[in-house]
Amino acid sequence: MKNRILFSALLFILVLLVGCQQNSSSQSSTPQPQAPAPPVSNNISGSVVETMNALGYTYVLVETDNQQVWAATPQFAVGVGDLVVIPEGMPMHNYHSQTLDRTFDVVYFVDSILNASSVNASSAAPAQGEMPTGHPPIAGMGGAAPAPIVVSPLDKLENGLNIEEIYAARNDLSGQEIQLRGKVVKFSPQIMGTNWVHLQDGSGSPAAGNHDLTLTSNNQLKVGDVVVARGKLTTDKDFGHGYVYDLIVENAVLSVE
Repeated sequence: MKNRILFSALLFILVLLVGCQQNSSSQSSTPQPQAPAPPVSNNISGSVVETMNALGYTYVLVETDNQQVWAATPQFAVGVGDLVVIPEGMPMHNYHSQTLDRTFDVVYFVDSILNASSVNASSAAPAQGEMPTGHPPIAGMGGAAPAPIVVSPLDKLENGLNIEEIYAARNDLSGQEIQLRGKVVKFSPQIMGTNWVHLQDGSGSPAAGNHDLTLTSNNQLKVGDVVVARGKLTTDKDFGHGYVYDLIVENAVLSVE
């Protein structure tokens, strides 16, 4: 009787072990989800698997050893199978091209792409761009400089500063909360997940480069709004991809007067 009980127990344990091994083997053979491809942070090269033109820009889908990357640049000659080199660029997530009627999960806008198969690169800026509204300027693509905006001097806030004073005291104000009154001269919505605002108040000068202050904010504004702005001043902010700001106020709170 005891032998029968012992035999049954051993048989039960054996069945459990075999079941665990089969389950482990099944799990190991199940395909695991692939991690998302890392963003473009350095020059990459690969073969073009798809390309199209839209309003002076060329879009290319480039395949490397481990990822596929969409990039856009001023129009240039390229074909499927060409080997190209893409420099660092500004990523635009969920970008919709109205001309192509197509939404890209991520597309990198760059100043040029080298076609190593024909030894040429994009260079000339298009007359009309497919660049997203408010996209930060790309080096070499600006064309003629826009006419400077003239803002009449605004009254300074009580216990506030004007933009010229902020530039002059930048070292002392770095990391401190500031407040000012300014006019919106440029508003760029939803770039890198936030809104970008340029304020001027009539102080400083374009020649000295101390007349315009950049802020990021969740507030919705329009050019011409006069606002009161509050936020922490940051100096020498580097967002990467060539976007460096001497002064910037991030996550500013803005109220329209």
